[in-house]
Formats: sequence, structure tokens, C-alpha cells
Amino acid sequence: MQILVLGAGAWGTALACTAAGLGRHAVTLWARDPVLSQDLQYQRRNSRYLPGVALPEDLRIANGTLQSLLEVGAAWDLVIIATPMAALRPMLQALSESTVPAVWLCKGFEAARNGHAWGLLGHEVQREVAPHALCGALSGPSFAAEVAQGKPAALVAASNHEGVRETLVNAFHSPVLRIYASDDLPGVEVGGAIKNVLAIATGLCDGLDLGANARAALITRGLSEMTRLGVALGARASTFTGLSGLGDLVLTATGDLSRNRQVGLALARGRSLDAAVAELGHVAEGVYCARTVLQRACTLGVDMPITEAVVRLLDGSLQARQVVALLMGREPRPESDRV
Repeated sequence: MQILVLGAGAWGTALACTAAGLGRHAVTLWARDPVLSQDLQYQRRNSRYLPGVALPEDLRIANGTLQSLLEVGAAWDLVIIATPMAALRPMLQALSESTVPAVWLCKGFEAARNGHAWGLLGHEVQREVAPHALCGALSGPSFAAEVAQGKPAALVAASNHEGVRETLVNAFHSPVLRIYASDDLPGVEVGGAIKNVLAIATGLCDGLDLGANARAALITRGLSEMTRLGVALGARASTFTGLSGLGDLVLTATGDLSRNRQVGLALARGRSLDAAVAELGHVAEGVYCARTVLQRACTLGVDMPITEAVVRLLDGSLQARQVVALLMGREPRPESDRV
């Protein structure tokens, strides 16, 4: 299989290395930044985003423009979009006439634009700019560094097209990387987006040393919020008990490789949001999509108190300890309450 990976951040590089290491694919990795591309080509490492991981000898590094790569579109069997959410729209626009399956890795909501009152999920962006493209998402609990090191992981290939799901399974399923298929693309995307917001809350909880009991309660109630919004957006509730829901939430909320968790920990230490993000050196999608999550929830009449508290923390209207008081001071209600 001829696989093209667009974006040489940590996750794009890790997945490209994994696919190339299987020995059954011809994999090409493209970086938008020509300086990074040269480093990948000649140093055979991605010191900026994935230090300590050597690139497989068979992994090809593409030079030139994206357009020049896509002009030979017939050569590709699968295109992986490994950019941040902010770059998904132009990538899909570039691929809008292609018949090659294209799958994104980014998790989150696009910022509000073009008259929309809120930002869009990946499949909603695709519906606008490339409605006839064969697309989907590859998601689930996965730290790039561990995948690149060959440690076991499991992901979900989500698409409305059976052929796209089958292509992803054939491309990446291996003894160290299990790929499960799902036709619930909205559910998989909602899980991937909201877990980043909830990871900020959990990082704050742990940074304030509130204890394991509080962490368990926060993750569980966060999963309830995620499910409510997902169902309101057309997803199946069962999706959120799977890899792209509970699995990704637990990993991102508790694993110290999580960038969103690190933001919460930094805020608990009294760091400003700007300083916390700058120290990461990477994109923390939860910071950028938290307000959009809350906007969508409010529009649909879905109650998301943890998300609301995170938004107020990020915009500076609440301090860390005030977030705890706000959440603990809510009126009692049945656990099964749907709103």
C-alpha cells in the first residue's frame, strides 16, 4: 500500500514510522516546514516533536509543496492528515477532488468561522468542503511516543464508508497496534474532542492534590458529559464506553504525556494560561476547543458543568480553587439524570 502522511508532528511521525516498520507499505512523510523536512531527511530523526526515535530506513521524506504531491494522487492508496485541527479545512479542500481515502488524526473542534455560531467537528468540516471525498478519522487512546516505540496500543477507524474502514485496518493492524472499525464517526470525534477539555480539569484536580477519589469522580462525571453531548449530536451512547470515549479519556486525563493534562497541572501551580501553553511547545487542543464544546452544549440544551468550569478557568473568570468550590457546590441530583 502507498501511504502519504501529511504533517510531521509527533503523532504523524509516529504513525508513519509504525506503518513503514511493518515492511508491507511504501510510506511517505511530508512536513510543511522545509527546515523540519531537511532535518527529517538528513538526521533521520524528528528532534523537534519526537526526540529519541530513529526514522525507519524505508520511510521516505517528501520535499516540495503539498500540491506537487497531490498531483500524483493516483499513486496513493491512503492519505493520512496529521495536522492540528486548525489546518484540517485547507487539507480537505486540497483533497476535495481526490478519490483516495483520506483520514484525519486531529481531535477537537474547528474554531468558529464563516458565519457559524460555533466551531465544527472534522466530519462537519468535510461535509462543507469535500462532501464527496472518502473520509474518516483514526482515533483512540494513543501517546505518540509509545506508539513510535512499538508499545501495544488499540485505535478506532471511524468512517461512514466501509471501504475506508477496511483500508485503515489493512494499513495499520499489526501485533502491536490493534485497529477496530466503527461507523459512528460523530461519536468517535466527540470523544476525541471532549476528552482534551476534561484532561485539563483532571490535571487541575491532581495539581491541587485533591486525591484519587476526586479524580475518579471527575473522570466518571466527565464521561457522562461527553456522552450527553455526543448523543445530542447524533452519536450512539455505546461508543463512549469504548476506546475513543472512556479509553481515550482515561489515558489523556491520567497520563503525564498528555499535553492537556499538563496545562491543568500548570494552572494549579499558579501559572498563567499563556505560560502553560508556551512551555508545552505543542498544541493542546483542549485549550482551543473548550469554548466551542460549551457553545454546542448550550445550543442543544446539554448540561456540561465540568466543561463550563474549565472555560471559566481558561478565560480567567475563575481561579483554580474556585473551580473546585463551584463544582462541589452544585445541587444534588440523580446520577442517571440526562440533563
